[in-house]
Amino acid sequence: MSKKTPKFSRSLAIAPSTRGFGYAILEGDTTLVDWGVKTVKADKNARTIAKVRQLVTKYEPTVIVIQDYAAKPCRRSDRIRALGAAIIALASECGLPIVLLSHQQIRKVFFGDGDGTKHEIAKILAARLPEELASRLPPKRKLWMSQDYRMDIFDAVGLAVALRMQRPKRMP
Repeated sequence: MSKKTPKFSRSLAIAPSTRGFGYAILEGDTTLVDWGVKTVKADKNARTIAKVRQLVTKYEPTVIVIQDYAAKPCRRSDRIRALGAAIIALASECGLPIVLLSHQQIRKVFFGDGDGTKHEIAKILAARLPEELASRLPPKRKLWMSQDYRMDIFDAVGLAVALRMQRPKRMP
C-alpha cells in the first residue's frame, strides 16, 4: 500500500521580532521537530538571515512560511518588513517555495471569525502540543508589560500550523 506524501512535508516557520526570531520546524501535520528563539544583537537582519540559512541547511524544509507584511493592516517596523523581503529572497535562492500568511488568515484558522488574541492562540497550541509547548507558555501579558520572548515560539508554531490548515497565498 502506498502512502501519499503531503505536498509540504517539512515546513520552516519564521517569526521575526525585535530581539531576533522565533522558529518552528513542523513535519507532517502534527510533528514539531524543533522550535525555539534565536537572539540576534548587532546587524540584526544580516545575522538573522545567516541563522535562517543554517536552519534551512540543517532541516532541509520543503517550504518556508512567514507573515505577510504587505497585507493590510500590518503594523510591523520597516526593519522587520525588510527582513521579510530578505527571507523571501533567501527562499528563492534556495529554491524553496515561500508561503505568506496575513495576520487575519492566521486568526481565522484558529478562531473562525478571526477574533482572538495571540495569547489565546498560544494556549490552543500548548493544548495541541502539550509535551513540546505547555512548559513554554508565557503568562498573559498585562497592558504595561513587554511581550515575553517565548511568544515568538508560539508565533512561529502558529504560522506552521496555519499553513497546514488552510490554502494560503504562495510565492514561487
